[in-house]
Amino acid sequence: MDFSVGSILIFDGITKGSIYALLALATVLVFAVTRVIFIPQGEFVAFGALTLAMLQNKEVPGTVWLLIILALLSAGQEFIDGVKRKLSSFKIFKNLVKIIALPFLACGLTVVIAPLETPLLVQALLTLFLVTMMGGLIYKVAYQSLAEESVLVLLIISVGVHFALTGLGLLFFGAEGFRTPIFWDFSFNVGALNITGQSIIIISSGLALSGLLWLFFEKTLRGKALLATAVNPLGARIVGISATGAGKLSFTLAAFIGGLSGLLGGPTTTLFYDSGFLIGLKGFVAAVIAGLASYPLAIVGAIAVGTLESFSSFWASAYKEVIVFTLILPVLLWRSLSDPHAEEH
Repeated sequence: MDFSVGSILIFDGITKGSIYALLALATVLVFAVTRVIFIPQGEFVAFGALTLAMLQNKEVPGTVWLLIILALLSAGQEFIDGVKRKLSSFKIFKNLVKIIALPFLACGLTVVIAPLETPLLVQALLTLFLVTMMGGLIYKVAYQSLAEESVLVLLIISVGVHFALTGLGLLFFGAEGFRTPIFWDFSFNVGALNITGQSIIIISSGLALSGLLWLFFEKTLRGKALLATAVNPLGARIVGISATGAGKLSFTLAAFIGGLSGLLGGPTTTLFYDSGFLIGLKGFVAAVIAGLASYPLAIVGAIAVGTLESFSSFWASAYKEVIVFTLILPVLLWRSLSDPHAEEH
């Protein structure tokens, strides 16, 4: 291997790592706020790419039906909760409208727009809108009523949600793979290194979103409320910060990040209904390197994972996944030996 090949592999690793960094940030965010190890994070990636691909084909994407199912399940759960709490009929009706109004509006808009010839940017924004709304609804349906359970119980729920979303993805998107169009058809060479417009967008988006998340947590009241919930859930409740609202917001942000990752990664590889699992798992490895706690370390870990995958593809492509996922073993061993912890943690 010479310098030219090494530089190409490093740049490729940084590009892949930028996507993994977004997923790692989402994983750390969700775990910090809700204690949920969110296994289905990768499903948002697949749904984002497949939704855009179907809009490109002028078809109504399966995300519409997924969103309708989640909205109806959430509404049913809210109705039962309202009856148990003996709320007034008007209050129950108002809560139901708040849950289903936006998802149904987005689905109706998608049904109208899908057959039309619309710009790629409009389709991408509509895709983000659809996928982002899934996050809060998934939290409502699967996690909200069990938010006080142990980390192990929440992990088991996450596995169940993963299988449910994968099965629904196969039902609504089919087994066919899709590759979405690039957003910027541009390239230039720096020595042996070919830098494309898509790679610039991926790296820039990763840096920009990391900066926006930092501003959100450090400069906004809602972001500080999320941090307070993560640091001291009981204290946050005492001062009036809603744990349920924090959970919904963290899942909504995770869905947005996952959908954006799908839009960014879709042009670089063919994605199937179940492709998100491996991608999300690599983001999870990066989050574990960060101890599921540190956002800067999650980014560093993601770049390391992407670079290791790139070099593994060059040296031993048949074993690249094994090599990448083996990275988690020494990290877990080191953290277990260096950080004595209670069983719950």
